[in-house]
Amino acid sequence: MADEDQDAMAAEWAAMAEEESPAADATGNAEDGGDGEDQDAMAAEWAAMAEGDDSTTIAGAEDGPGSERILNQDEIDNLLGFEGGEEDEDNNSGIRSIINTALVSYERLPMLEVVFDRLVRLMTTSLRNFTSDNVEVSLDNISSIRFGDYLNSIPLPAILAVFRAEQLDNYGLLTVDSNLIYSIVDVLLGGRRGTAAMRVEGRPYTTIERQLVQRMIEVVLQDAHLAFKPLTNVDFTLDRVETNPRFAAIARPANAAILVRLRIDMEDRGGRIELMLPYATLEPVRKMLLQQFMGEKFGRDNIWESHLASELWSTSMEIDAVLDEHEVPLRDMMNLKIGDTVMMNTSPNSEITLRSGNIALAKGRMGRLGHKMAIRVQNGLPKAVRRQLEEQMQ
Repeated sequence: MADEDQDAMAAEWAAMAEEESPAADATGNAEDGGDGEDQDAMAAEWAAMAEGDDSTTIAGAEDGPGSERILNQDEIDNLLGFEGGEEDEDNNSGIRSIINTALVSYERLPMLEVVFDRLVRLMTTSLRNFTSDNVEVSLDNISSIRFGDYLNSIPLPAILAVFRAEQLDNYGLLTVDSNLIYSIVDVLLGGRRGTAAMRVEGRPYTTIERQLVQRMIEVVLQDAHLAFKPLTNVDFTLDRVETNPRFAAIARPANAAILVRLRIDMEDRGGRIELMLPYATLEPVRKMLLQQFMGEKFGRDNIWESHLASELWSTSMEIDAVLDEHEVPLRDMMNLKIGDTVMMNTSPNSEITLRSGNIALAKGRMGRLGHKMAIRVQNGLPKAVRRQLEEQMQ
């Protein structure tokens, strides 16, 4: 029965195809060239879509004006910065580098670089006198970092000195690494030259070592005071010495700070000193640190100020001696004639006001000096008027 049904259905389709064929023949070759090409194009498109089901990209997406291009997995990894595997964690790129960066954006402080260059020169001389050895101090770099990231990056063991900037009313941090600690102890206690300092692992620093390093830190802080002195007077005093970074927290972990790395070489011995100043410490002198050169004044010109002052001292002005004044109606002023008398309420002993424009300068009494009228000043310029004139001059 199933075979008979299939044969009947096939015969019916054949009959339908024979009925449509005359109509197709009547249309001529024109329709064959149009519908036939459309059918071929549609068949090719269906075949292309069937072949592209397993692909991650859409073929021909750029052909249409409103089409969108889909990124493959490699392009997505490159954008997010995840290419290269786990071994390239230090070389982050893309969005990952923005999220995981420890550096912070900060404005450039040109005068701070000048201060630290001066600190390097001062430390070279002072440490030579302190150790009686040939000491070379060099500035590695000046960078900006978050305080919490810096504490986590300090190689232990180390000595951390917390110092206070008195005039700035805040704190700073000075870190001395272990190589420099043992080198200073070896030099100050008479170690032989040409031999590396002996480093003992697994023990805390002794009291003698801490005291010797503390003396060196005090020398560095005194040099820092002298380096800042041409710019502003700041006294750096040692507050405490720590060996655990957790006890040297002087700012919040997310706060930005300036980190200065100094290299100290004593022939074949030496180490590093890292000076860290939070931005909150430098905020009171930020305008001074923004200067391009020492002594620069914002919005002021010393040459123009001196020229203006000299011109003001040599300027002449008119002074009016007012005998008396009273209000008169405008009608009476219009009716004045030659020979009329205006009565004044002033006697020969009355005080006379000296004015320059509308400003009363002084008061005095009228007299005669030779053939000229004179006024002897008795009361000087009032304080309110003097303050007003000074404000106008400034």
